[in-house]
Amino acid sequence: MTYLQHLVSFVHTAEHGSFSAAARVLGLTPAGVSKNVAKLEADLGVRLFHRSTRRLALTESGERFLQQMNGPLGSLQAAIASVQRGDEEPAGTLKVSMGLAFGRHFLVPLLEDFLGRYPAVLPDWHFDNRQVDLVGEGFDVAIGGGFELTPGVVARELAPVHIVAVASPAYMNGRQAPRTPEDLASFDGIMRRSSPTGRVRPWTLRTKRNAEQAVPCKPRLIFSDPEAIAEAAKLGLGVALLPMPFAFAPIASGELVRLLPGWYSDAGPLSLYYPSRSLLPAKTRVFVDFVMERFRAAEFAKLVDGR
Repeated sequence: MTYLQHLVSFVHTAEHGSFSAAARVLGLTPAGVSKNVAKLEADLGVRLFHRSTRRLALTESGERFLQQMNGPLGSLQAAIASVQRGDEEPAGTLKVSMGLAFGRHFLVPLLEDFLGRYPAVLPDWHFDNRQVDLVGEGFDVAIGGGFELTPGVVARELAPVHIVAVASPAYMNGRQAPRTPEDLASFDGIMRRSSPTGRVRPWTLRTKRNAEQAVPCKPRLIFSDPEAIAEAAKLGLGVALLPMPFAFAPIASGELVRLLPGWYSDAGPLSLYYPSRSLLPAKTRVFVDFVMERFRAAEFAKLVDGR
């Protein structure tokens, strides 16, 4: 097992680019990881990393060794983990990042059932509309879209998300429904400002057959939160382009009507992200499986399909 720890330290250091990042994943100190890698190098008689005060890079031998080790080591870790899981109770703090409105609407309602199944898990959930550094910030899981899949990060898709044009029946009363995206130029637009960039997001729409095109609009309101945009649209303050997770319920209830059926914008997949498949802690494994199961049972992917 000692030699296995040296190999694991090497692989995680290579994947994450530093001893400190590997240490956070493995629950060790950076000095401990560095020592494990040094012992492996001594045993092999080969230098695996070029080291400097600013940078850590694989040598040519290190690159070759990493390619040869990844598959066999993953299989060995999975075998060990499967044996250990039988007696491992999911427990500990579960640090999860999720969007503010999305988390309130779709994840918080699942808590009672999740805690009933896994009472030893302590959810530590962070509600923020930003992409987090899973390893660097010590998150077990992140839920969102557009995360960069750096080495060692796994994504499991919950659903593709589409954005559609909506307005309230009161707002549309006395107005002719738009027949083409260009017709939206005559309506009051409720726009969204991107939290990461600070820029107002331009409107674009497409169909299954037509490529995405820019949509003219007359800005009336600018919000940074999709839930606030949905509320403003329900109050009759204008037309909004809403992600389907925030549009399907008010459309079904009649609070909002969909404009331009068949036109949508592709927002990309909504996914669960976590640092690694290998030796996944029980608390993380059961949370990922639980969320996937509940979203699948609710047919979430169909609900947020705007095509």
